[in-house]
Amino acid sequence: MSLQEFWDYLVLGVMLGSLYAVIAIGYTLVYGVLQLINFAHSEVFMLGAYGSLIVLQLVNPGDNPSALLSIGFVALAMAGSALFGGVTAYGLEKVAYRPLRRRGAPRLIFLITAIGASFFLYNLAGKLFGRDPLPLPEMYDNHNIFTIFGAGVNITQLLQFATAVVMMIGLDLVVNRTKLGKGIRAVAQDAEVAGLMGVDIDKVISRTFIIGGVLGGVAGFLFANLNQVSYTMGFIPGITAFAAAVVGGIGNIRGAMFGGILIGIVETMTVPLLGDEWRSVSAMVVLILVLMFRPMGILGERVGRAA
Repeated sequence: MSLQEFWDYLVLGVMLGSLYAVIAIGYTLVYGVLQLINFAHSEVFMLGAYGSLIVLQLVNPGDNPSALLSIGFVALAMAGSALFGGVTAYGLEKVAYRPLRRRGAPRLIFLITAIGASFFLYNLAGKLFGRDPLPLPEMYDNHNIFTIFGAGVNITQLLQFATAVVMMIGLDLVVNRTKLGKGIRAVAQDAEVAGLMGVDIDKVISRTFIIGGVLGGVAGFLFANLNQVSYTMGFIPGITAFAAAVVGGIGNIRGAMFGGILIGIVETMTVPLLGDEWRSVSAMVVLILVLMFRPMGILGERVGRAA
């Protein structure tokens, strides 16, 4: 691999890793407050992509829209994906998880319910939207706008990376600087004591799911903008993002960010070295190595009680 190829693949890895990081945050947020691995989060990601597709089909960008219109179409697509993702995540918490929590169900039941909800949404999307992959309508003329050490960065890649960074920084500020963030941290640390101190646990958990759903939905739009929209699109990115959350430290938001970037770089660098067929394998190898030598993840783990 030449030096120029190294920079090309590194840029691609950081761009892909930023997407994994945003998806991983959804896993780690829910785990932080409920000690639950929400395996249906991959379907939240997928339905967010369908939300952006529906919005773009309604507004119909047409051919060669102006720069101002392109910005508007992108904003509308993001809004649609965020809405679909947030509503889906809220519905999951309200219908699937809250009744179990109020009945004091065992952790295994939560896990089985998450897997069942994932299969339900997966098949529902296939039934409603069809089984064939669909491209997003073209919103802008995609071309390189600058280079990093000779590696070209096009509009789609810049949009993907910039959106992911803004969402990650925004979430970090929300969690560490706002009243809602204090509630999330309090419930994650000790839900029972937080309830005694006046924290509305149900409201905090619902809003946590909504935030994770919004992030996952927008990530679905960004991923579909690189590929296509499909009812199966959530599985591989969802599993990889879950691995990234564990690598960074499940329950740790900054750990999820770090893990996502790391997994994205490792996957992308594997392609020129070993071939594309080893790409997903490399992510699992990183996960296994981290679990062998640091089971709590690279940036540790925040342990809390189930709400």
